[in-house]
Amino acid sequence: MTASGTDEPDADEESRPYPPALIATAVALPVVLIVAVLVAAILARRVPVEREPLVLGPVPAPAAAGEACTKLLPALPGEMGDFTKSTLVEPAPPATRAWQRPEGGDAIVLRCGLDRPLEFHRASPLQIVNGVQWFEARDDAAKASTWFAVDRETYIALTVPEGSGPTPLQEVSDTITANLPAKALDPGPLPN
Repeated sequence: MTASGTDEPDADEESRPYPPALIATAVALPVVLIVAVLVAAILARRVPVEREPLVLGPVPAPAAAGEACTKLLPALPGEMGDFTKSTLVEPAPPATRAWQRPEGGDAIVLRCGLDRPLEFHRASPLQIVNGVQWFEARDDAAKASTWFAVDRETYIALTVPEGSGPTPLQEVSDTITANLPAKALDPGPLPN
């Protein structure tokens, strides 16, 4: 009750301004919260995302332990364009390497020491990239191509997802050319 005996507030209480500290807090609090959210978002984008190790199934590679593969694998680059070397789940297939984008997704996979691909025969079209002759086996369902280096001591397969560009094939070609001498082609017979 007020001095006049009613429950109405005094005119003095209604006209009193809010304390400056309360006004400053009311203005500053939302600004601080917005800045904190923006800083947290920026920091979250900078923190590298840890990819899961990649699982690769086995593929017959009878020459995986051979000299060509033991020389080639350590020379392969750690990065190919925006793809970086992936960790493989153990037991990993022998003579195999993989690269993925930082956020994961489809991988570039190299396998060394393979048998001659069944599709590679005397009439197969070849493409020469930086001194290496490649045979392409396209997989439209998987949206990927597997390129086979067919002019070295052993067959080397490089599977690249659609949209990865020419960099992986160029960089692997450079590494093959620098480490493995070219050999005569040995295509299979023409299919009946």
